[in-house]
Amino acid sequence: MPNGPRLTKDQERARRAYGQVSRVWEDYKRLPQGDAKRKAKKDCDDYEIAVKALGANILRSGLAAALAELMRRKAIKVLEHLADSAIPGLGAETEGRNLLMKANNLPVGTYMLATRETLQVVMWLKRAAEALFDFTPEPGASGSAVSEGDRHAQ
Repeated sequence: MPNGPRLTKDQERARRAYGQVSRVWEDYKRLPQGDAKRKAKKDCDDYEIAVKALGANILRSGLAAALAELMRRKAIKVLEHLADSAIPGLGAETEGRNLLMKANNLPVGTYMLATRETLQVVMWLKRAAEALFDFTPEPGASGSAVSEGDRHAQ
């Protein structure tokens, strides 16, 4: 095998999602303490909230409505990560901000396939965010620890 072992679709989704989310996390971690780090932490929190809500939003309202909600939230990173996931019908060359327009123009069968695939991608983005976003204070960092429940209640 020239490129190593073949991966299942699910393994490929997981690999891609962990790579995408780890870049968001690394952007946060490399910043020194200060306003930029606080903004990056808020961006990570917003990302995690958006991906946690996305699957339910798709099931409740449909793919197009869920993508519109991401645009309303200005969840650009989530939209970019979905666009980079090569979801059938939406294409890998689509920019995140154009996903809604692309989804609205799909034939019914392709829309249904794109919806199912998006749910699978979102599941891995959610798992990656839950696994990688660890905001426990580093040794010597000032401030108090914020529990998981408190972090999302803010």
